[in-house]
Amino acid sequence: MSIKSLIINPGSTSTKIGVFEDETLLFEESLRHSAEEIAQYASIVDQKDFRKQIILDLFAEKNFDMKSLNVVVGRGGMLKPIPGGTYEVTDALLADLKKGVQGQHASNLGGILAKEIADTIGVPAYIVDPVVVDELAPVARISGVPELPRVSIFHALNQKAVAKRYAKEIGKPYNELRLIVVHMGGGVSVGAHEGGKIVDVFNALDGDGAFSPERAGAVPSGALIKMCFSGKYTEKEVYSKIVGKGGINAYLGTTDFREVRKMAETDEKAAAVMEAFLYQVSKDIGAMSTVLKGKVDQIIVTGGIAYNDVVIEGLKERAGFIAPFTVYPGEDELLALTQGALRVMNGEEKAMEY
Repeated sequence: MSIKSLIINPGSTSTKIGVFEDETLLFEESLRHSAEEIAQYASIVDQKDFRKQIILDLFAEKNFDMKSLNVVVGRGGMLKPIPGGTYEVTDALLADLKKGVQGQHASNLGGILAKEIADTIGVPAYIVDPVVVDELAPVARISGVPELPRVSIFHALNQKAVAKRYAKEIGKPYNELRLIVVHMGGGVSVGAHEGGKIVDVFNALDGDGAFSPERAGAVPSGALIKMCFSGKYTEKEVYSKIVGKGGINAYLGTTDFREVRKMAETDEKAAAVMEAFLYQVSKDIGAMSTVLKGKVDQIIVTGGIAYNDVVIEGLKERAGFIAPFTVYPGEDELLALTQGALRVMNGEEKAMEY
């Protein structure tokens, strides 16, 4: 019997939805929200009814029978740190999504909307591998400053999805593989997968690792402290240099890597920045190979920048000696969410308890 699922992936100015029958996409829509519409609401949670009604209106317009759904899946939000997996949206999980225990983000609405819609038709609601997935080994948490432990915030959904995809394609259990997964998009995360867990990963938001199109990655800490206390910048302005206006954006004024590649053909500065990007991501791959003690089965590269053949060849040139490369370009979040729910619905995995 096939399983029909509704997938809800809220972003800051859009709500992406998809309807799948098993892994086949029946239709998808990206419902855009203007800045004026969003500005009416004091908090992320306050947007819930507005976004829910837009989804319901779309289904009414398409004459889609909501009762034909078997499950509703939402993008996970800023919950407390949890192991990877598919989680049923319980009262406790729902309360923490509404609270935003690690911050307010549009993805918090994913599980909330999924639960409300699922309850009206009597089917389960799940979230899958939110950005706060934390499976770090104890040694990976030690930073050098006891008050500032290393934290796990990264592209968990896509990293887990491509790792499991690779395992399935070669016919081996994911938990028996030792993988390095490189996600390259607006942010970059490089993770070491061992025993079915991501035992170490570079914080893709505001911590460490390579710079990316819009994030600074690791920066000289002493100089950063001096910048913070120079009196020239507010806290918000300094943070924007790390997240949003950092990385390639700070050097070249763009976050589009396609533009960077084109610029690099004629501009020495752009060429140098592109080379530095490859250099830093390769260093991250090398670092994660030491986490796995040099025993790496495969390096998997994914995310939007993985479409760029120059980048892939550059990474292979520096890190190809570590392990073979497999490339899964792009980031199909809707499918990844679907697959997480299907693994539970089909009995391949048990739903995790929050």
